[in-house]
Amino acid sequence: MSRPVDIISKAVEDKADSLQELSGKIWSHPELCYEEKFAHDTLTEFLEKNGFEVERKYKVDTAFKAVFRQGSGGANIGLICEYDALPDIGHACGHNLIAESGAAAGLGLKAMLQANTSVPGTVTVFGTPAEEGGGGKVVLVDAGAFEEVDICLMAHPGAMNMLAPGMLSTNHGSAVFTGRAAHAAAAPWAGVNALDAAVNAYTSLSMLRQQLHPDWRVHAIITEGGTKPNIIPERTTMKFYVRCPTDKEVGVLKEKVTAVMKAAALSTGCDIEIKYQAEDRAAYYSNLLTNRPLIERYCTHWLSFGPANPALEDDRFVASSDIGNVSYVVPAFQPAFSVGSYVHVHTRQFTGAANKPEAHTATRCVSKAMAAVGWDVLTDGDFRKRVKESFKQQVASMCV
Repeated sequence: MSRPVDIISKAVEDKADSLQELSGKIWSHPELCYEEKFAHDTLTEFLEKNGFEVERKYKVDTAFKAVFRQGSGGANIGLICEYDALPDIGHACGHNLIAESGAAAGLGLKAMLQANTSVPGTVTVFGTPAEEGGGGKVVLVDAGAFEEVDICLMAHPGAMNMLAPGMLSTNHGSAVFTGRAAHAAAAPWAGVNALDAAVNAYTSLSMLRQQLHPDWRVHAIITEGGTKPNIIPERTTMKFYVRCPTDKEVGVLKEKVTAVMKAAALSTGCDIEIKYQAEDRAAYYSNLLTNRPLIERYCTHWLSFGPANPALEDDRFVASSDIGNVSYVVPAFQPAFSVGSYVHVHTRQFTGAANKPEAHTATRCVSKAMAAVGWDVLTDGDFRKRVKESFKQQVASMCV
């Protein structure tokens, strides 16, 4: 009798060329958040041809849901594809590989069900757009997209392998400083310099960092700084991100940042308007609650599939992602995996690394491991119970 590891591995490796071609097409056609029409169509066509029932434009125009169901009842295993790119530098976050991994894991788990026809269960592959600042998963969470699944799994490429990288809570904000224009040579005293306010705020944020907890982050840019050197700037704008390990800490840091911004306005005589995009749910990413039973089982399976680089780095806070919002709804994880080159995401070097053969090899390995975890949830009631209990405890601990 074939072992699950053999069935899953064969199903994924039999489609290795097609999966690499799928990922390469998305990589060659980068699209920004909520504009991923090509990726949406390419992925849905691939999954439909491979036996999934596809719902296109699922709750969002560039999202989808692809389902394979066997029998009635049983667990429903959610797998996630991402596919949006970054401005100018394309797939420098490797979302083409996340798309590949979600599709490949779906194929592996579908093969396991078909090899064991007495086992009821469902495989659901979600296409989730706009991770890079658009909060596609947040929109889908609010629309109830993940309520049918028992778990939700995805993996993210990077420079190294980490089982449970810390994904920080984050909120985006903006500040508009308004002063008064004047001729910068003839009557500078008649103006109120909004650029001074923005520069003051930026400098004060840099000084604030000295007193912040090591896991707290603030980063800002000045997006509008005036129109001409000989006009005292009457309007400047800043955009900034506030990140912390938990939503509660984000609230504390926002108060500090708000005080800095208001002080800069006061010191220069400018008016200020500050907006945090908490009202826009898509701009508020929660921290990731990595489900321990799931990630421990993933590690066991991942090693059994023989990754080319099995070295694990220590987990640490690395970024933010809307998978965090999903992890408050359903047990989830997002391990990081090395693409074979020690280059960091959001760089042009990573864009190149994200379509190399070794990156696709690593992606197939993690895809097989995710499929194997899904199979365990489908067939091992005790394991599924532990997963759900751990999830309840994690969510409860965040509400204290």
